[in-house]
Amino acid sequence: MTQSQFFSSGFQLAPFVTSSGLLRKAWDVNAGIVPNVEERLSWKVCKEPDKDLTIVAFKVTQDSSPNLQPEFVSSSDLREKNFRHFEFLSTEKKPPFSVNNAAVSLFYENHQRLDQLKSEHCPWYNDILSSKSSSLSIRNEPDRVKSSPKLIVTGHALGGPIASLFTLSLLDSIGSGKKRPLCITFGSPLIGDKRLQEAISRSSTWNSCFLHFVSVKDPLPRQFITKHTAPAAVLSPQTSAYMPFGTFLLCSDQYSTCFENPDSILALLKDSIHDQNQVFQSVDYGNMVESLYRKAICKDFTAQAEDMTDSTSMHASISLQLWAIGLTPHMQQQQQQNIDIKTLLTNLEELEYELIIQNGKKFDPSRKLNVVKIDMALLEWYKKDSKNRNIGYYDSYKKMRLTSDQDVVKFIRNLINYWEKMVEEAEMKPQKEGAAFRTRWLFGGTNYRRMVEPLVIAQYYRDGGKDYVTKARPKHFKQLEEWLKEETKATSGSNNTSRNNVESILTMDSCFWAYVEEALLSCKQLEDVQSSLMEKEEATRKLFEFEKYVYGLLTNYAVSPEIFLAESSYMTWWNEYKAIKGTSYSSALARFMSNAYYYNVQYVGGTYNFD
Repeated sequence: MTQSQFFSSGFQLAPFVTSSGLLRKAWDVNAGIVPNVEERLSWKVCKEPDKDLTIVAFKVTQDSSPNLQPEFVSSSDLREKNFRHFEFLSTEKKPPFSVNNAAVSLFYENHQRLDQLKSEHCPWYNDILSSKSSSLSIRNEPDRVKSSPKLIVTGHALGGPIASLFTLSLLDSIGSGKKRPLCITFGSPLIGDKRLQEAISRSSTWNSCFLHFVSVKDPLPRQFITKHTAPAAVLSPQTSAYMPFGTFLLCSDQYSTCFENPDSILALLKDSIHDQNQVFQSVDYGNMVESLYRKAICKDFTAQAEDMTDSTSMHASISLQLWAIGLTPHMQQQQQQNIDIKTLLTNLEELEYELIIQNGKKFDPSRKLNVVKIDMALLEWYKKDSKNRNIGYYDSYKKMRLTSDQDVVKFIRNLINYWEKMVEEAEMKPQKEGAAFRTRWLFGGTNYRRMVEPLVIAQYYRDGGKDYVTKARPKHFKQLEEWLKEETKATSGSNNTSRNNVESILTMDSCFWAYVEEALLSCKQLEDVQSSLMEKEEATRKLFEFEKYVYGLLTNYAVSPEIFLAESSYMTWWNEYKAIKGTSYSSALARFMSNAYYYNVQYVGGTYNFD
């Protein structure tokens, strides 16, 4: 697709939002809150039983902009205070995020009441806080809220950050098959930094749970942005730049438009909000919501944009969005506002193109899945062909004698690149979302690890490497194995294979061949006349441990019968080990290996009787 074909659909999306009626419902509940003079935080819960809908609206008393403070508090500091409501947003790969200190302090101040509210009206809210006693009652809600599968959380002005935080605290409790809450804020200031925005955006659905309705006449949403126009070097860690998340519905007196790119939203909040000294009454939001609803229903949103004959579709669509919120040269002259519209338009175009490019580069597992399936099928064919040559695919690849061995290098590289990115993607996701993601792809990842890691091991030892497991094993193989152990433990499952399927299994321990190679090295050390007595004793101990390890796998039918092929490295080891031990040596493994019928017929058929 060429650049001329890209466009922004925010102007077309806005009428769908404003005509849905959800904004009207949310605002009506906000407008009906009667503050409790004894509490800084009040809320109202409205239920519509016929529509199976619950709306929770928050209000902060004395919500005047001069009382706002921009200071941040880090998620790591919250953890030290044992306030873990948002800890699930953190990952091993992501550094701590920061949220507005005043907002999260008010949330923490009321967290017992809020936890009680969640437990009463959220059927999918898990029992995270069940161990904590809560003797506080909800003073602002005489009627207890019942469960509902549909939930809107809303707040106006300083109630907006509380609504956002309340919604965030719910997201960790919702399974993948559940309906998510929808958070609708009106004129809310921003609440977090770029790391918080990235953490929320990492989830495929969380970012879509937030809709922020902002009038271009309202200075409150850009309150913290205004305070941070200084260069980044001047900003302290406590007052670093705020970043929006979710969808922003920006509106003028007449029209509205949607933006989802956080950088574009930030640019608009910096440049498009009108007179900062203008008095803006809360009732205006109600009038705007009603006016936009009527216009959308009547389809009264015909644009009167400038002549854009030579413009690209992106330029034209963004111009239309700016027109919707009163940002055209003609309107600016009438209102005597000093905003460089052309520069803003150019900046927004660049930001939208940049986002498109970034999204194109994002790793999408499903998009490359067919290619990966083909590579795995080709690798299966290679494995079968090697077996027919009585060598096994591990040793065939290690010896690298045929053209087919060389061809496999490309398949391996493609598969490793795919699964390295897959593991990284899972680690970057918030905890619960990442766990669901891992479970979904665990079967494929396990097959990949058991099929491909032996070939990585083969190359490592072919190149003269030693001690693969502790010195050279790639991290993503370790991670995939750890996830399988966690899943097996969580489901009380078993890794044992069926005796009916022994001939086609992959060896369950993907590091098996690394242990074989180390056993071969130990045999050489025993045969080396220059080895010291201590070195030989250590080699003997390792060989004894390896023998026990192999027999343990065999008893669970967890080893592929391909290890018994004549040219396999395992058979090479066994012949060397048997020669070192002598004909009189007896052990469980020696008895099993003493007769080819045991391992070539009975083991393959699942009928050998291990003691």
